This record gives sequence, C-alpha cells and structure tokens, in this order.
Amino acid sequence: MNRGANRSFRIMQQNRVSAGCSVAAIIVTLLVGTSRPLFADAPAPATHVIAVDRDNDAGDGLEVRWTLSADDIPGATPAKVLKYEIQRKDVTPRSEKKPSAETFKEEKPREFEKIGDQASQKNVFVDGRVEYGGQYLYRVIAIGPEDARSEPAETAEPASPVRQWFNLDRGWFALILLGVCGAVIFFIEVARSGRDLKIRKIAGLDAVDDAVGRATEMGKPVMFVPGLLDINEVQTVAGLTILSRVAQQTAEYGAQLLVPTSKSLVMAAAREAVSSSYTVSGRPDAYREEDVYYLTDEQFGYVAGVTGQMVREKPAACFYMGSFFAESLYLAEAGNSIGAIQLAGTAEPAQLPFFVAACDYTLIGEEFFAASAYLSGEPHQLGSLKGQDLGKFVGAMLIVVGCLLATAASLEGPSEDGRPGGIARGVKYLKDNVLGEKGFMPEEEGKP
Repeated sequence: MNRGANRSFRIMQQNRVSAGCSVAAIIVTLLVGTSRPLFADAPAPATHVIAVDRDNDAGDGLEVRWTLSADDIPGATPAKVLKYEIQRKDVTPRSEKKPSAETFKEEKPREFEKIGDQASQKNVFVDGRVEYGGQYLYRVIAIGPEDARSEPAETAEPASPVRQWFNLDRGWFALILLGVCGAVIFFIEVARSGRDLKIRKIAGLDAVDDAVGRATEMGKPVMFVPGLLDINEVQTVAGLTILSRVAQQTAEYGAQLLVPTSKSLVMAAAREAVSSSYTVSGRPDAYREEDVYYLTDEQFGYVAGVTGQMVREKPAACFYMGSFFAESLYLAEAGNSIGAIQLAGTAEPAQLPFFVAACDYTLIGEEFFAASAYLSGEPHQLGSLKGQDLGKFVGAMLIVVGCLLATAASLEGPSEDGRPGGIARGVKYLKDNVLGEKGFMPEEEGKP
C-alpha cells in the first residue's frame, strides 16, 4: 500500500515539473522570438516626410527631410527617441531601368530597404546612392530604447534626382579663377603692346653670363647637371630651359659645355636644346654632340661619374638645375673643392639648404620655375608670370584679412539677441563661402 502511494506521488511531481518547464519555455520564446520588445513603449512617429533633389550635383543625390517625433525632446531623460531609421523603395518603372545582366532574370517585388540611420534631433538625411532618372519613395521610423519602433512615416509621392549644370557651391572659386585668368590675358596683351613689365631681379639668373664669361677667360669648360628625374618631371623641363640660355652664352663666348645626364630621354632633349642654341647664336659648327652624354640611371653611380669628371676636367662654372636628392651635397661640395663658381636651382625643399651652403647662387622654388619667362622675355611667358603673381597676391590678402577678422572676432562679444557678432559672421562667411564650398549666400540661421 505504501509502495503504490509513493509511486503515485512521484508521478505527480514529474508532471508538475514538466508543466513548469513548458510554461517557462513559452515565456522565453515570446521574449526572445519577437522582433519588438514587449515592455518598451514605441515613440511617436515622425511626420511630414518629404524627399527633394540635392542641390549642385550630377543627379545622384536626394535629401530626405521630416518633422521630428513629438517624443524627440532635447535633454529628455530617459530619451524616448535614440535615432531615426531611413528606408527607401525604388519605384522606377521597369521599362525605364537601364539594361543590365539582371534584366533577363525574374525580378522580385520591390520592398522598402534600410539605407541608413540619422541621430535624434536631426531631421535631414542625404541619400547619395540613387541613379539619375530613378524614382524613389522614402519612409522614416523613430527608434527608441530597446529597439522600440514607431509607425513608419512615408513620403506622399516619389522623388527623382535632377542634374544641375553648374555647382554654385564653388561660385567664389569660379570668380577668383576668372579674375586670375583675366589678369593673365591682360598682362599678355600689355607685354605684346611693347610696354615693359616689371619683373623682380633674380640674382642667380643674372650671374649666368658672369659664370660663363669666367670659364671662357680661364680656358676651362662649363658643366651643366639637369637633375636625376626624367623628362616628364616639370623641374627637368625648367632646368633644360636654363640650359638653352647657358648654351647660347657658351656658343657666343666659345667655351666648352659639358652636360652629363642620367636619363636617355633627357640626353636627347638636352642635345636638341643645346644644338638649337648654338644655331641661334650663329655657331652651329661649334656644337659637339658628344659633350651631351648619358652616364647611368643609378643615382650614386651617376654622382660618382659626375664628380669624377669634375676632378679631372676642373670646370670653372657648374650649374645644378633640376630635381636633386641626397646627391646634392656631393655635387656641390665637389664643385666647391675645385673652386668653380656654382649656380643651383631646385624645388626640393630638403635639398635647398645644401645648395645654399655650398653654392654661390641658388634659385629657390618659384624663382627656378620663373627662369624661362625671365630669360626669354617672351610676352606670353611674362604675362602669365605677372597674372599668376596677381593671383598669389589675392590669396595672400585673403589670408591676412581672415587673420585680422578672426583676431577681432575673438575680442567681440555676442549681439543683443545672443547670436554671434557681425565680425564673427564675416569670418564664418569668409571661411565657409569664399574659401569653402557653401556658395554665394550665407547659411540661414537654424537651417539644418
């Protein structure tokens, strides 16, 4: 009797435990399996969702704007809106879609897809991944704590991006560019008319004639080193321009000109430049092709060859015009040790100190590039040089004016209505509009 009662009691206990596990499993399934929390309150939805074309683009962007959720309150604790989820649906008629490999596949029904999030207190989202000519619907969902989601707010009609011909955000840049180009054309016409354009004297270029004359008097050659880079480098081209002037002077004075090169194309261009200069000077017979020669492409092998020839030939004048690297000090010191007058020019900032220390004259940066206009005196080059100088002057003045305004704005207090003062607004306009990409009109207060 007791044995049967105990067995019945154990069966009842097992059934009770099984029932408890089943209830627990149901609760866990409800809590975990649902996509929306059971105990989180959904925030109020956003309203008045619209999609408009993004200004100043190539037809590849739309702006989605909406009115913030009523629960999106600044500083609210706890916050009921953490962010906004933006979704998009492509409703472009299938007949207007561009042909593609997927055209021949069965297309699935198009649904809303998430394309991004926007933080709370923000009511503008830029969609830059649309196609020109496409039509798109958008909807915005307010997301609260525990991923509580509001009802979606949808645009009433599809939006389509529009392509603009001009980017007005760069309006000030266009005006400055037109001003500089106009100045270049104006100064070219002034130079063509025969009027003298004032060009700052460059001592290093004026010393070319003296250096070649000294070599002629001493009966020693002139050496010209056009740098280590190839003919596609602008510094090499500028160096060959100066080489033409040096060759013209050596032809007139009857001095020997040595031009060792490290690139075969530079050798060919240098031979052409020297030959033309000798012809213009009326001494084509004095030109010796073998004096313009190729050594090696290897950097320090080239330097060893040049310095070795310096020691053997002992040129009275050495020119280093082009792009140089670690070898600059080797060349300059070798020339200094043989007592040659040395002129250098480069746009490599790291090498300028070595040339300044060891050479008699050094063309620094822009002086080197202005050499062709300075030496030739051609109206096109002189006008371009003067016009570019005007553009640099305008840029420098904008920097100076901006620094002065920024200093004054730091001393200016806010206006009576609490907004930034007039000088501070001027600094912001100069930075954002004139030097930035916000166009002619200042940004409106409170505009998102």
